[in-house]
Amino acid sequence: MNAQDILNKYDQYVFPSVITYYEEPLPFARGEGQYLYGVDGQRYLDFFGGILTVSVGHCHPRVTERVCQQARTLQHTSTLYPHANMVDLAEKLAHIAPGELKKSFFTNSGTEANETAIMLAKVYTDAQEVIALRHGYSGRSALAMTLTGQANWRIGGTQILGIKHAHNAYCYRCPFKRQYPDCNLECAHDVEELIQTTTSGRVAAFIAEPIQGVGGFITPPPEYFPIVVDIVRRYGGIFIDDEVQTGFGRTGRKWFGIEHWGVEPDIITCAKGIANGTPMGATVATDEVADSFQGLTISTFGGNPVSCAAALATIEVIEEENLASNAQVMGDYLREKLEELKEKYPLVGDVRGMGLMQGVELVREGKEPASEEILQVFEATKRQGLLIGKGGLYGNVIRIAPPLNISKADVDEAVRILDKALEEVTRQ
Repeated sequence: MNAQDILNKYDQYVFPSVITYYEEPLPFARGEGQYLYGVDGQRYLDFFGGILTVSVGHCHPRVTERVCQQARTLQHTSTLYPHANMVDLAEKLAHIAPGELKKSFFTNSGTEANETAIMLAKVYTDAQEVIALRHGYSGRSALAMTLTGQANWRIGGTQILGIKHAHNAYCYRCPFKRQYPDCNLECAHDVEELIQTTTSGRVAAFIAEPIQGVGGFITPPPEYFPIVVDIVRRYGGIFIDDEVQTGFGRTGRKWFGIEHWGVEPDIITCAKGIANGTPMGATVATDEVADSFQGLTISTFGGNPVSCAAALATIEVIEEENLASNAQVMGDYLREKLEELKEKYPLVGDVRGMGLMQGVELVREGKEPASEEILQVFEATKRQGLLIGKGGLYGNVIRIAPPLNISKADVDEAVRILDKALEEVTRQ
């Protein structure tokens, strides 16, 4: 099919609520490394990686071979029958996860991983109330949408009782009108009053992304998580670390984003980059927390042999090619170039993030969100062959998250195109 045939069928047969990028959505035919190719053959430099999912590049030969090999051997068993790939992956996660995280439960997505984590926290603590973060995103189930701290992503409203939303450290738009570091991390200390005034005083968990993905790559200062986690634990709760977007080397040097804050989670949730695009979710917990869950449970597709093969191969590539370090080096270089664009264009209000997870917030005078201008930037970068992401409560943050094995030349090309697009939009 050509592009128009695909778009016609999309309009006719797919839910209209499924969002797409660009005035005319872009169907792809194939991918290779850092590039995607449209059905018309046009090549695009992919600096969004399928929403931070393509960790080691499209169709990485090693990952592809392992997937094909497993698909020819055994495609499905369910959790009723342990498979070598599943237990090997669980062992690998136990080795690379921070702290005492040892036992895994596998699902299909980040939404399911977060659902599992919340259920587990409630069972372990025998408490019901959960602290989440404003601007956060947890998925598309009823529970996950209630955990999410953005109205745009709550289809049908908040449906689950007992979830309270704390302030995140959104320093560029501080809700307390303070300036870091003179603010004394008021946003973090406010969590205690939140618990004291809006809960029963006994909570099950605090769930947070180290760097908020859909929220626009909001990156807290180093003191934020140690303060908040300490408060939550004093009120009986455990810490659920949502690594769906920050995991597997994305933030540079470390396997998981939370390691930059020096806090050990009780549960980690993973998806996206774990298997380079093959559907996979994982909830990893300490022995004590995991063992508290007593009763019958299964996951029909969780721990699927093909998905686990993809995850094992992806982790091996990241490990053996030292891609977490490359994410740090290339991320630092990318950040330097983005800061130069900030100095050049008043439209760029803030640059933030870690490693190859960099956000660029576009604003008008007085920090008014440049929600229309970012759409123009998207169309301009598309025309020039660059794919980027978008996020933030106001839809005004460019999200940049290429594969972890990109080169300096790739960064230079992406920044060149982004520079040209910003110039074009600024002139209008």
